[in-house]
Amino acid sequence: MAGKTQELNESVVIRSLRRFRDRYFSNSGKVHKDNLTPAEGTGGETQPGFLDILPVDIHFLIMTFLSPADICCLGATSRYWRAVVRDPLLWRYFLLRDMPYWPSIDHVSMPQLELLDVPLVNEDESLDDREEGDDKGMESKVDYMSEYLKGCPSCRQQWLPSRPAYEVVTSFLQSLVSPSEPRYAMFGPGMEQLDVSLVTRLMYAPDVLPVTGTPQRQINGIGSGISYMFNNQHKFNILTLYSTNRAERERARTQQQSINNKLFTFEGTNDSGLPIYSPAPQVQQVCQVVDGFIYVANAEPEKGERESEVAQIRAVMSCAEGSASRPLLVLSCVSREEPEAISATSLQSSNSRNRTRWRTPCVAMAKRLGLPQLANPWMVQDTVAESLSGLLDGISWLLRCSGVKLHGS
Repeated sequence: MAGKTQELNESVVIRSLRRFRDRYFSNSGKVHKDNLTPAEGTGGETQPGFLDILPVDIHFLIMTFLSPADICCLGATSRYWRAVVRDPLLWRYFLLRDMPYWPSIDHVSMPQLELLDVPLVNEDESLDDREEGDDKGMESKVDYMSEYLKGCPSCRQQWLPSRPAYEVVTSFLQSLVSPSEPRYAMFGPGMEQLDVSLVTRLMYAPDVLPVTGTPQRQINGIGSGISYMFNNQHKFNILTLYSTNRAERERARTQQQSINNKLFTFEGTNDSGLPIYSPAPQVQQVCQVVDGFIYVANAEPEKGERESEVAQIRAVMSCAEGSASRPLLVLSCVSREEPEAISATSLQSSNSRNRTRWRTPCVAMAKRLGLPQLANPWMVQDTVAESLSGLLDGISWLLRCSGVKLHGS
């Protein structure tokens, strides 16, 4: 992550693990933590096991290949490994390494990025190396393990509660009743700046989202709405909000020029110098009737204007009464799959994870758009316009937030 976030390399983590092991398996067998006191019958000394006597570099290498759940299981094998896998430096390293590859993030799982700006007490020490009285005030502030497990997509899915049996009956009964069709307003620079049109791909991708209804007219650049069918069961409607007409959009895109956004009126700046926008009358009318919002962000490198994007999103979200409960789905969109795309769900080597991604990471996009400060539920989802990769995951979240009961959720 860019900014003031401190870098944390492998050597610092290995040095921390080595210091702790030398301390734990000392000749005297004494440790500072009560829960790490050697077991009785060992003569006052803790005897290392076969895995424990391997070099610490090997310990660290093994853990870099394990999933978060496997690391937690490793911590359940002994008191020594329980302390090792709780090392905050280790999980801070995992956070910095893996966050750029998370394909989604939401208002519940967003890590507290300010924790990554907290200076370490000593890079040569871990929390377990210090006296117990020294870290009472630091435990909640430097709980990188909890932040990682909260935000990691694989952990989010693993710890989701199972659906009670009565909900299965409820879903079946609800399938007999024709539900209302949720409507969503879609806007954002990613609809207009990308080489591949996301809206066009949506209209001609029956294998992903079949079209069940097309707009009959268009007023001030706002379509009357295209209806889609999700999972062959649930209909929903998307109203597209373009900044201007097609000719001006195409000219601005090919000439890489900015255009006059007719969806918003610039009202000046606030005390902090940030821009203030008010939605156009037709946009306000749309925002009062929709059930949620889809913001298509341009996630390609060095794209996006932070201040104006934040101001426009807040203007849309606050222009209607009771809008705080309406969900916001951010499609963090690029035109095509990145070269040599790296699967975020597969196990990867440390070297491959450290390669620069050809897109803005979801966590960075959430920070750029100021989403943590919103009162609305929100989600950022990696999306590819050409293949529509990631789109269904975002739509599924959006429908659930709108009260639609999806099978298997």
